[in-house]
Amino acid sequence: MTGGGTGGHVNPALQIAREIRRQIPDAEISFVGTRRGIESTLVPKAGFEIDTVEVRGFQRSLDPKALKNNLTAAKLAVTSVRDAKRIIRERKPDVVVGTGGYVSWPTVKAASQCGVPCLIHEQNTYPGVTTRKLAKVASTICISFDSSRKYFTEKEQEKLILTGNPVSTERIDRADARRELGLTDDEPYILSFGGSMGARRVNELCFELMEAYCVPRGIRHDHAVGRTEWEKFSALAREKGLDKQENLQISEYFFDMARRQAAADVIICRAGAITLAELALRGKAAIYIPSPYVAEDHQYKNARLLADAGAGIVFREEELTEDRLQGAVDDLLKNPNKRKRIEETVRNFAMEDATARIAGEVIRLYEERG
Repeated sequence: MTGGGTGGHVNPALQIAREIRRQIPDAEISFVGTRRGIESTLVPKAGFEIDTVEVRGFQRSLDPKALKNNLTAAKLAVTSVRDAKRIIRERKPDVVVGTGGYVSWPTVKAASQCGVPCLIHEQNTYPGVTTRKLAKVASTICISFDSSRKYFTEKEQEKLILTGNPVSTERIDRADARRELGLTDDEPYILSFGGSMGARRVNELCFELMEAYCVPRGIRHDHAVGRTEWEKFSALAREKGLDKQENLQISEYFFDMARRQAAADVIICRAGAITLAELALRGKAAIYIPSPYVAEDHQYKNARLLADAGAGIVFREEELTEDRLQGAVDDLLKNPNKRKRIEETVRNFAMEDATARIAGEVIRLYEERG
């Protein structure tokens, strides 16, 4: 398995790995990641071994620092494939699965050169650079949205399989989740997060919402700051006294995110494809603030697809102010019928058997190899 950089690439790989292990208990599964990516924390925590290669992405800028980074990235694009080949030869995998992120490039590329069948999975509506590069050498390409088909060549389309995004299908009762979190049935509950690594503007907006809206009203609000922003915003929380408010919880990362999502009335988040898949499966009303820093603006395209169907609310980061966010949250909390319509509509985007479908394709490649 290979995928990394953010939880949006690592968590799908973990879901697929668990499903393969469920179907084939004695399957040997290991990961390839980077030392700096969140996979270096999440993969061992999930009980899997991980090998590492050094690779980094290219920056779209003419800034001198970006140019220096890109020179290093170009060099690593070559050396990382060599290092990945060493891992492939040592591990001798029957199948390699790539779920995106820069580290998927050298690992899948090396595996294909070594004659190992490869499956890649694209989470977003618009395929990322890594997926588009690897589509030529992959044996199977799993996509999450039917609208993605048009971005692949005619030859590549023969390898496409619509599976959806692999997320936990664990059924969590809303009432049970709220009871475990110390919430009454009718108590408003806001959950917010900017992704596993963090998102500065989302953090700023949510802190403003806490101060101006949640604290005065005593509304429960839990917020995950993210790995890269934790030091700064945990200090800011102490400075503002937010860490002393009983109705607020500010953490680096929530490891029980499924339970919190099940309990929430309103969710504020980025629009990564895995997050959207989770919220569709759980039928949650969300306010999406897509990251403007991702390739091809794919998060906005993800969220726009839902918003146009009435399955969520989306704001461009640059257009969103404290007042606009507060107004959107207040509107959802005060209008349960509007929330219910969104919850019912977003469920239409759920694909509950996505993980099993992808695992089935991995097992098929293994069996065909003999």
